[in-house]
Amino acid sequence: MRSYLGDLGLLRDRRFSLLLAARTISVLGAAFAPVALAFGILGLPGADATTLSVVLTAEALPMVLFMLFGGVIADRMPRHRVMMVGEWVNALAFFALGAMMLSGWTPLLAMAVAAAFSGVAMSVLYPALTGIIPEVVPADRLQTGNALLGLGANVSRVAGAVLGGGTVVLVGGGWALAVSGGMFALAGLLLAVLRLTPGERPAGEPTSVLSDLREGWREFSSRQWIWVVVAQFSVLVAALQAGHGVLGPLLAKESLGGAAAWSAFLAGEAVGTIVGVFVSLRVRPRRPILVGTLLCLPSALPYFLLGSGAPLWASVAGSFLLGICFDVFGVLWQTTMQREVPAESLSRVSSYDALGSLMFGPLGLMLAGPVAALVGVEAALIGCGVLIVLSTCAALLSPGVRNLRAPVPQPASG
Repeated sequence: MRSYLGDLGLLRDRRFSLLLAARTISVLGAAFAPVALAFGILGLPGADATTLSVVLTAEALPMVLFMLFGGVIADRMPRHRVMMVGEWVNALAFFALGAMMLSGWTPLLAMAVAAAFSGVAMSVLYPALTGIIPEVVPADRLQTGNALLGLGANVSRVAGAVLGGGTVVLVGGGWALAVSGGMFALAGLLLAVLRLTPGERPAGEPTSVLSDLREGWREFSSRQWIWVVVAQFSVLVAALQAGHGVLGPLLAKESLGGAAAWSAFLAGEAVGTIVGVFVSLRVRPRRPILVGTLLCLPSALPYFLLGSGAPLWASVAGSFLLGICFDVFGVLWQTTMQREVPAESLSRVSSYDALGSLMFGPLGLMLAGPVAALVGVEAALIGCGVLIVLSTCAALLSPGVRNLRAPVPQPASG
């Protein structure tokens, strides 16, 4: 208990507390958004699944297309300012969507444009967040800082999923979207108060965007452990998207009892991510990427359980374990990147990381339905588990993944 209280001492740092508050509120707004957007759009006269698909695609595509440029911007400019602008653009996008639904003026093109602005905002927020953490957290407390940020984000995701649905039921999708916008605006205001001293960002000679992208690629590709794990996650995320997005809900509808069963599965995962934070605060492996990669193996377990007809409680327990493992992996991964990658290139490397990890996710969603129709939902879920295991075992063959060591903690001087 004393050790955990020592970790919480980081909250006394004003800059970290501001970043934590901004990130927690932003994730709460983002957790509100999917429920509010989905039910707000589907509640419009004449709207159907295609309408929702168009708006969601308009949000997702710019996020992927501009991710690399978001990394360049975050490495060139003060990262807290980049995040501030990103939050405020997100706020404007959701205020616009909420106003359209409340006023009854909802042309599909206008909603798609507003959603696209949100996607662009997200493409700069993630690289800037990865890069800003070493600027506000001492080097010897990076893992603690990442874990505490993860705790705030995970609690917000759970709360947002519940509160977002309740807000939609009580006051409607339009007002729920406006609440999301207000949260993004507040997060941006907190970031505006954050002050970084001038010496914390290295100054470099002006270069072109393409030169910055090439330099970021060199930093990314020169570290075997990074590109191998990103290649692993390109397959793993596709399997997760298929299993969580399509196959799991299908199985729940057919044989597990419907939406309540799938909500229990997702709740187990959410609780696991919160428990994982407390695990990540204490674990300090000498080979963090090896341990993190090994922790990906249990993420296949819930799919094997679902596909083999295990009782619901067993599948929920598997999803709980998945949540723990993924959260610990995320903290170890972020901390290692922040230690090993030069600060001036960190946002660009994280943008390559995000782009590579997510690039096959839409493919997993597209193939899940046809594969389930061809071989059955249960077999397709087991196939997702097999893909996770094979991609993880392939990553473990890499010497860079197995051998990268964390720095040895130095004893404090008298």
